[in-house]
Amino acid sequence: MPENLVEFREKLRGRIDFLRGDFTLASGKKSDFYFNGKTTTLRPDALNYTARLLLDLMRPARPGRVGGMTLGADAMIGAVTALSWDLGMPVEGFIVRKEPKSHGTGQWIEGPELKAGERVAILEDVVTTGGSAVKAIERVRESCPAVVIVGVYALVDRLEGGRETLAKLAVPLFPLFTKDDLI
Repeated sequence: MPENLVEFREKLRGRIDFLRGDFTLASGKKSDFYFNGKTTTLRPDALNYTARLLLDLMRPARPGRVGGMTLGADAMIGAVTALSWDLGMPVEGFIVRKEPKSHGTGQWIEGPELKAGERVAILEDVVTTGGSAVKAIERVRESCPAVVIVGVYALVDRLEGGRETLAKLAVPLFPLFTKDDLI
């Protein structure tokens, strides 16, 4: 990893919101700690570090598209697509809705149409059981069965089964950090 990316990683580590308390996670699980990916990625410095590190992590897979479930992945998708242009390796984005659009075309996926053979990376803020990533993968595959999902790229993996869940779909997980890196 180039020196400035090592520095970005250390700066980002210090910007990830970590809370102790009594929390119910998106997976429905209870936890005494919480990584708030949204407050992290809605800070300009943390979002910039996240996008740069994700683009570096995704480079070997060469995705042409990045996307994920709204709301957790929205900021990351926007930052990665914008920065990818600046760095001369443009990728397009898309957002997967939690519910299909109730008017117009009734779409699940917003953004340019997915195409057969396209290499797609799914972005996540925090992975616990992998449920949100699985929903995004399923929606993408329903929309265009012939896309190639190159991986799920996350800010944090809580190490609570997400990697194993995604492996059942033949999709690898690539986190910037794991719970063990941060606690």
